Formats: sequence, structure tokens, C-alpha cells
Amino acid sequence: MSASDENPAAPDQHLGDSTQAVHAGQERLKFGKSVTEPIAQTATYVFDSLNEFEEYKQGKRSHFEYGRYGNPTVSTAESKLAALDHAESALLFSSGMSAITTVLFAMLRSGQHIIIMEDCYRRTVQFCDLLGKFGIESTRVPPSDLAALEKAVRPETRVLLAESPTNPHLHVADLEKLVPFAREHRLRVLIDSTFATPVNQCPLDYGVDLVFHSCTKYLGGHNDLMAGSVCGRAGIISAVKEFRDVIGTNTDPNTAWLLIRGLKTLALRMAQQNATTQTIAEYVEAHPKVSRVFYPGLESHPDHEVARAQMNGYGGVVSFEIEGDLARTRQFVESLKIPYLAPSLGGVETLVSHPATVSYSDLSREDRLEIGITDQLVRYSVGIEDCADLIADIEQSLAGI
Repeated sequence: MSASDENPAAPDQHLGDSTQAVHAGQERLKFGKSVTEPIAQTATYVFDSLNEFEEYKQGKRSHFEYGRYGNPTVSTAESKLAALDHAESALLFSSGMSAITTVLFAMLRSGQHIIIMEDCYRRTVQFCDLLGKFGIESTRVPPSDLAALEKAVRPETRVLLAESPTNPHLHVADLEKLVPFAREHRLRVLIDSTFATPVNQCPLDYGVDLVFHSCTKYLGGHNDLMAGSVCGRAGIISAVKEFRDVIGTNTDPNTAWLLIRGLKTLALRMAQQNATTQTIAEYVEAHPKVSRVFYPGLESHPDHEVARAQMNGYGGVVSFEIEGDLARTRQFVESLKIPYLAPSLGGVETLVSHPATVSYSDLSREDRLEIGITDQLVRYSVGIEDCADLIADIEQSLAGI
């Protein structure tokens, strides 16, 4: 046990998101009376005596021991994440994928089975396929298809893993149906909520067991760190931590400090990104050179009613298909002047990606089409630039094709 095991009391959910993001998890009086959180740049920690070490090992004394087991700066970031997600506890990892892989390895063993929604993040799906090497089978099911879920459940099924909203089609899982279904079949429900953030959605409030975030995205918010997190009940998190301490997928204090800094403006950034993306989605949906738009804030989205019921905002990513062919779509993407052509999302800079060329380039066109990745699909991740400037830029690019 380390001092990072000392999870804060249940967060005060009467406080607003920005207040929690700024103050939760942090001591009022910090080292040197600094306002910002100090970086504890150390790999190991000193004990005054062997008695102190023995008491620490027996759980009688709070102490840090070694960087892989805990760090004061990392612990602060974890407490802040727990408060924002309405969780009892949280763990920070070196990436979003290390969070998911560590949790699944900790929860599953050979002979067991996992159900995964087929529109989860591609690397997550690939990892679930790799679990077969360890005797853990997986089944993919379409999003929001309870009949397919029912058919996929086996006696050895232990986990149901979903993403909400998904990438890049922004499907939203109906948690009011999904969680009771899982309870009926005694399954753990794990949700990747990266696209929503705790500002737009708190799946734990619906009875979900664990929530993942790629902190690289909105939580860090500045495209300058890589980290992942899992939040949930203290008992489950503690068991995952024991596993993480062994395999070493923890993050470092500098990254944790950058995340703390980024979290403090999360609610402010999300408010603007929600509003701007809604406006852009409505604009491109009405444009004659755009054939289809994917954004849960639009009534045309198949999951709009679900999103409206369980989300506070619809997020900063909109995907849409250009009317025409691959050449016209590439011309549109490359004619944009404000966004950077880059993978990832959630930062202050607007980014644009062409999934067929970038994220799914190793698949054949037929395989891409089977999962809805058309040649005309564009993923547009909105930053915090002025909405009017982004729309004017989209307009000039559409006008040129």
C-alpha cells in the first residue's frame, strides 16, 4: 500500500465542474505555499527507520515507497479525475491503451469471455482479438443491439466493453438499457468515455463499473501529453492498482502535472467546443456538398434521443461525408487552412483527419466499407478557435471542390 491508495472521500457533487477541476484532490496548503501543484520529481522515497517501513507495509502509516507504486503529483491528478467522474477512486496510466489493457488483464483470466461493441476504438478491438493468445475469447456486437448482446452472452462471459460516443460515427450507448442488461447477466460494464469527458457524461452515475479516458485528448486538452485513466469504485480500482504496480503501466509526475494543469480549464474548453461543434454540424448538414453528418446533437443522428437524455453536451468531434468521391474529399481536407491534418483530437487546436487514409489505411477498401469508413468520410475535431473563422474556412474549402 502507498499513500496514493488513500483515496479522497466521495467528491462533493454539489460543486460545479470547473470548481472540482480547479480544486478537487489538492491540498490547500502546498509545498512552499505555492498556488500550483508541485512536481515531486523523484523515483524513490526515504524512510526514517525500519520500524516506519514495517508500519507502512502493514498499512498503519501513510507513505510513498517507489515511483511505480505511487507519487504525490500523480496521486493529486488521480484524486482530481475521481472527483470529476463522480468516482470513489481513479488510476492514471501512461496512455489510454495502457489503462484498457491493464484493466482487462487484471479482470480476466484464461477460459473467460468478453463482449465488445464493434465500433470501439480500433486498437481496443485489436487488443481484444489479441486476448485470444491468452485463452480469453471476445465477441463483437453492433452498437445498441440488445438482441445481439443477448445472443453473445455465454456462461463464461465476464465483461461488456463499450465506447460512448464512438469514433468516428459518434454512436451513443443507451446506459439505461445497457447497465440493467449487464446486471441481469452478472457482467461488469466498462465504458470508454473519452469523447464525452466527465463534463458531458458521467457513466458511473448510471451504474457503470469502470470508466476509461484517454487523457491525451480533452482532459489534457493541449496536445502535449500522453496518459490514460480508469475511474470507479475503490475496491475494483485497488485490485487494478495491484496489477499495475507489477507490470508498470503507470505514468510519470511531469505528465501528471501537465494533466492537472489541463484539467483546470476542462469545463471552459468543453463549453466552447460543444457549442462550436453543434453550430458546425448544423452548418455542414445543410450544405449541398455534404451528403451525411454524424453528430449526436443533430436530430438526424440515430442516437440523438439517447444522447439528449444522458449527456450534458455532445462533444467536440463531428464527422461528415463529402458529396462525391475520394479525390473531392482529399481536396477538401487539404484545402482547409485552420485545422492541422493530424490524428488525435480534443486539444485547443482544431484537427482534421481522413480515416480511410490515416487511421484505417492498412485495411482494404472493402473491409473499410464494411465498418462504415467510406472514402468520403472526414473527422473534424474542433478546438477553441472562433466558430465563425472555422465555418468560413470550411466554406472556402467546400467552395473549391
